[in-house]
Amino acid sequence: MSRKIALDAVQDRTPSPEVGPPQDNAAAPEPDLAALAAARGMVRKTGECLVPAGDERRFHIPAQHFFRVTSLHGAQVGDLNLWSAEDPRKRLCADRTRARHGMHLTRGHRLWSGCPIPRPLATVTGDTLDWYGIDPQGGSVHDVTGPCCGAQPLPGRGRKAPAAQEPATVALPAQDVLHLFRCSGFTRDTGRYFTKPSPVQPGDHVEFLAEIELICALSACPGGDCGAGPSGRGARCHPLLVEIFAPREPTGL
Repeated sequence: MSRKIALDAVQDRTPSPEVGPPQDNAAAPEPDLAALAAARGMVRKTGECLVPAGDERRFHIPAQHFFRVTSLHGAQVGDLNLWSAEDPRKRLCADRTRARHGMHLTRGHRLWSGCPIPRPLATVTGDTLDWYGIDPQGGSVHDVTGPCCGAQPLPGRGRKAPAAQEPATVALPAQDVLHLFRCSGFTRDTGRYFTKPSPVQPGDHVEFLAEIELICALSACPGGDCGAGPSGRGARCHPLLVEIFAPREPTGL
């Protein structure tokens, strides 16, 4: 049975969308990337944590410290979790982060907590894959959408790494993640989530500034570069390295 579509209903599809962040925390200023770059040039390394292939680790990041996640030996995706060390109920909110910055993050974007008082948890201060942009299929890297990999840290689970200061057995609420190095998007015809082989190479990294004291967990996904899906069986996996850096002076954020 055919259905007649009203002309005004068709015309309702034509207005341009209004794009902008939610106005619920206007007090948070934009990060000063030049000042952060200057501060990053005067740091000392205070610790590191090696995340084995297909496994996960927790680590502690003091406020105003930088931390870097590096792909060591090959294309590898990592799922990053963030919690406030003072109150783990304050944790990464993918919805809030997407509303402010979009599905994929890069230098200058922030990782946000959710309600009732959204606030930035960390700022992306460096990204060696910022050249990738958006490819012809609509794919890009470092997404805050899509399913977690099979090595997703569970509440109460974790191993204490040399850089960690928090008990590895502390129960943490499950939450959203940032998929580091994952190349993903949505199909144009059906709007379905997809992944494709990541462009990440050995030595590529993403660097952050912790705006508050954080407990973090990082999984080196068993799907490798997630080219065959987030939990692709038989994928070749590689370790990820976390390095922590203390600035000589406070960054001012």
